[in-house]
Amino acid sequence: MIIHQDAITGLVLAGGRGTRMGGVDKGLQMHLGIPLAQYALERLRPQVGALLLNANRNLAAYQAMGAPVWPDEIAEYPGPLAGMLAGLTHCSTPYLVTVPCDTPNFPIDLVARLAEALGPEDGMATAYTQEPEGRRAQPVFCLMKASLRGALSAFIRSGERKTGLFAAQHHSTRVVFHDPAAFANANTLGELADLQINPKT
Repeated sequence: MIIHQDAITGLVLAGGRGTRMGGVDKGLQMHLGIPLAQYALERLRPQVGALLLNANRNLAAYQAMGAPVWPDEIAEYPGPLAGMLAGLTHCSTPYLVTVPCDTPNFPIDLVARLAEALGPEDGMATAYTQEPEGRRAQPVFCLMKASLRGALSAFIRSGERKTGLFAAQHHSTRVVFHDPAAFANANTLGELADLQINPKT
């Protein structure tokens, strides 16, 4: 199934609590002199037809990054699925691809590879990395059909929070990437500092 990039909206998820960073707004922390969310937007921009940002704090700072900003529709920071739901609600294309703001070096062919793998019967395509111990799911890196909005809303409102479980319920195809370092994320300030020492382009 051929999916043109203009049919895909890219969503950068920056709506978390940043708990493991001491509660700071993670998307506004600097990576190579640029806020993490802005860095992710610019890396995603050439891969998609439109861009959105999901954020719940400091909305003016995010709005200055040049993409429409949408907070979670559900209170209490229920996790990345809530950000995905906001993206699906405001997505005007048939497909939505999501990336977290804290993984700035995701592959520049991420969207193309997910789109190539998505079959007619698949609801989603999800990234996996090939690790020494086996394949590891990267469930927040996913391409999904916008028609899944109703199903995702019901899933979250039922109390479920696991991205991988939602993917499993909607015929998610697995796309394996063989460079785990491209998916290195900054959950802590220390991990973010490490990414400054060993930047990847």
